[in-house]
Amino acid sequence: MREKDARVSTGNTGLDLVLRGGLPANRLFLLEGMPGSGKTTLALEFLLQGVRNGEPVLYVTLSETSEELEIVAQSHGWSLEGIDLFELASADEVLGVSRDQSILHSWEMELGGTIQLIREEVERVKPKRIVFDSLSEMRLLAQDPLRYRRQLLFLKQFFSGLDTTVLLVDDMTGSNGGRDNHLHSLCHGVLTLERLTLDFGAARRRMQVQKMRGVDFVAGYHDMIIRPGGINIFPRLVAADHHTPFIGEHVPSGLDALDALLNGGPARGTSTLITGPAGSGKTTLSLQYLAAACQRGEKAVIYEFDERIGTLISRAQAFGIDLQNLMTDGRLTIRQIDAAEIAPGQFAAMVRSEIEENDVEVVMIDSLNGYVAAMPQEKQLILQLHELLSYLNQAGVVTFLINPQSGFFGTMHASELNVSYIAYIVILLRFFESRGRIRKAISVVKNRSGQHEDTIRELRIDAHGIRVGEPLAEFRGVLTGTPEYVGEKAPLLEDRS
Repeated sequence: MREKDARVSTGNTGLDLVLRGGLPANRLFLLEGMPGSGKTTLALEFLLQGVRNGEPVLYVTLSETSEELEIVAQSHGWSLEGIDLFELASADEVLGVSRDQSILHSWEMELGGTIQLIREEVERVKPKRIVFDSLSEMRLLAQDPLRYRRQLLFLKQFFSGLDTTVLLVDDMTGSNGGRDNHLHSLCHGVLTLERLTLDFGAARRRMQVQKMRGVDFVAGYHDMIIRPGGINIFPRLVAADHHTPFIGEHVPSGLDALDALLNGGPARGTSTLITGPAGSGKTTLSLQYLAAACQRGEKAVIYEFDERIGTLISRAQAFGIDLQNLMTDGRLTIRQIDAAEIAPGQFAAMVRSEIEENDVEVVMIDSLNGYVAAMPQEKQLILQLHELLSYLNQAGVVTFLINPQSGFFGTMHASELNVSYIAYIVILLRFFESRGRIRKAISVVKNRSGQHEDTIRELRIDAHGIRVGEPLAEFRGVLTGTPEYVGEKAPLLEDRS
């Protein structure tokens, strides 16, 4: 008896999440994609899940040999034991022809005989799961589009009477590289895999569910990678699905003068953008908040795009912040991000894992320039970052974003990714000149989550840490990008012994 709403796992955790539970049971599905997109690997995952469930499964291969499938399986550490394999070569032997002599025989007999043998093999094995790889071979055997579609309809009708979930694999090479709309309409659902070659870096892969009758799935593109052990599919992040109740209390930095700028500190569930020229103290300022959170017993994570982890630890140590000790205690995690090897969906999944599995409460991304460099050809990058920040905000996480500006003095330009309107808080750091000396200034441009000071204060960073001075009222040229302090010397911070 067939259950109307029964689901079968695809064997891939990410795909099951995209499908919100798996494939509808006992239906015919299409898995399409150009060569190299990961179809065979995903198909094997589907069958191996059936083997783990104790189900009879069948792989009908019209294009790849058993040796080639064995190589794919071994690359992932899998065994094909438990999978019944039917090769096209066995069909040729029964028909009494060789592949290079098939032109001497009627193609109607060759296709019809192959279909009959497949039918007999299915009746013998009685599989719960079938993979049919690939349809392009059937197109070649049919030679005629009408006959090809007629045979597909025959297969669908044949499988519909069985307690079997069928996955048809199509490499799209026999349809001029395009999608077969007739095939789409014939199948209950369509999964499309894509492989994209960028100007630099590793090839990117992604997938989408073209259609799935009667199933509420996560639409749109989902990034994926092929690694030893299978395929990782990263479902597109939908922030609205992940709201977590939390108290929006202030998160102090441990420095009274710094906390006074934000009326107590950033609130939980907000993102803070710290912007300024290189060397102005953006990273050190963020680390002050992270170190204070870790000392309170909270967990934090740093995603480092720009510099090596060892350099960051050494630099923080010079300012009195012991990141190594916080890492040893398990309160701080630093993730080195290779800008040329990561996709937006993969990065979002990495962040989600830290939040949901490790209970991280503070996140730092250093820097947005590195984030942009990691994904130079990605479209709608600002929307993907917006969704990620919305997710972090709804999870009650305090996020710090480092946004370097080009140039040291004069008119400075922000990075290519302008997220100032997304951030709840914007902190601006600038160099200024006073009495022949270069100093640093800090000011809060906006705080959407509460009150903030509108003053400009001096920021001083030395071996003892961060100091924030008194408000400096007598500035000239602040809006031009090259502020100059012309007031009295008394409010300025001097060197500490």
